[in-house]
Amino acid sequence: MARNVLGGELLSCSTDPMTGFYRTGCCDTGGEDSGVHTVCVRVTAEFLEFSASVGNDLSTPHPEYGFAGLQPGNQWCLCADRWVEAHEAGKAPSVVLEATHARTLEWVDLADLQRHAVTPG
Repeated sequence: MARNVLGGELLSCSTDPMTGFYRTGCCDTGGEDSGVHTVCVRVTAEFLEFSASVGNDLSTPHPEYGFAGLQPGNQWCLCADRWVEAHEAGKAPSVVLEATHARTLEWVDLADLQRHAVTPG
């Protein structure tokens, strides 16, 4: 069973839009997930603008991949290194700790995640 950063069972991040490397709604990870999509975030317009400015446009729909594009308020499994990059730039999105995979702690201090924590929703 996958664990979250708090040591409990990993909760679902989002099924609308469907997220996760495995598209299960959970920020689960494995050997195939070289991007380490483990941080369950609630995106903001500011974060989406930042992400696009560094080459990861998450707002534009890509129907060929079944991706409708993210809107502020959506929850999404973000790559751990992208969250760190946004955090260092002062643009980090909020984090749902209960749905953030424990492997995230290889990249991010729990205290930093806790400062951006929001309740699951």
